[in-house]
Amino acid sequence: MASAIETHEHEFVLSLDCPERPGIVHAVSGFLLDHGGDIHELRQFDDFHEGRFFMRVHFVSRPGENFPQVAADAAAELERLRTAFAPLAEANEMHWSLRPLSEKRRVLVMVSKFGHCLNDLLYRSRMGELPIDIVAVVSNHTDHQSLVEWHGIDFHHVPVTQDTKPAAEARLLELIDDYDVELVVLARYMQILSDELSRKLTGKTINIHHSFLPSFKGAKPYHQAFARGVKTVGATAHYVNSELDEGPIISQQVQDVDHTYSPGDLVAAGRDTECKALSNAVKWHCEGRVFLLENRTVVLR
Repeated sequence: MASAIETHEHEFVLSLDCPERPGIVHAVSGFLLDHGGDIHELRQFDDFHEGRFFMRVHFVSRPGENFPQVAADAAAELERLRTAFAPLAEANEMHWSLRPLSEKRRVLVMVSKFGHCLNDLLYRSRMGELPIDIVAVVSNHTDHQSLVEWHGIDFHHVPVTQDTKPAAEARLLELIDDYDVELVVLARYMQILSDELSRKLTGKTINIHHSFLPSFKGAKPYHQAFARGVKTVGATAHYVNSELDEGPIISQQVQDVDHTYSPGDLVAAGRDTECKALSNAVKWHCEGRVFLLENRTVVLR
């Protein structure tokens, strides 16, 4: 009968980007082979135009007689691999992350009055479809407090006015620190973040907006679209930066519509695309599949 140490497995995800050069795949796969890693999935992209290489590897470490150095304890094995990989990463100027596959990212969601994206994230998180732990929800309104608390999640009402905006953003940063937040998700949060806050949260904040921008700005964009007879509706999920709704794009969804769609039908279709684009962006980010490359992203799906 096989012993427990022979059958136990640890699953990890290694994500990295570095200057493009020959031999990186060989070096990484060779490292994993030498350290008891069995590759389950490998995605890579060589951006020859920018001279940058991107890679994501899902692998399994198996303790046993062939690899006695593999630790039976998952935390010890993670530390062993990180320590062993560091010289290779330094030699190749890598930005890298090594995490357990099962580890969930700590997420703070921000919302205003439209609750469809919040509700979708809460449901997908509860069902295990997203590798996230929603640790808190912040809103400038109280409309969704009961929903959030029903899910057993802390709700924080942080009102925002022109005069109180600096204090509100300071409170947000306090909550991010208190909850050890790794990702902030703006799930139809209808307040513009200051340039200073956007810079502090670069690469750690995802926003969603309808893809009519910049064609139909302001109030009731779907009603404006109906008046123009649009033939598609869609949504874009992107990282937040100092340019309003112009951050690096992570995910987009589009749905065909036609003349039979009323303004209400367009709103419903748009909400569906917003939910899907946002959940995809959150999922890919938290799975270590998204890499920032100046004003765009590389997504190793």
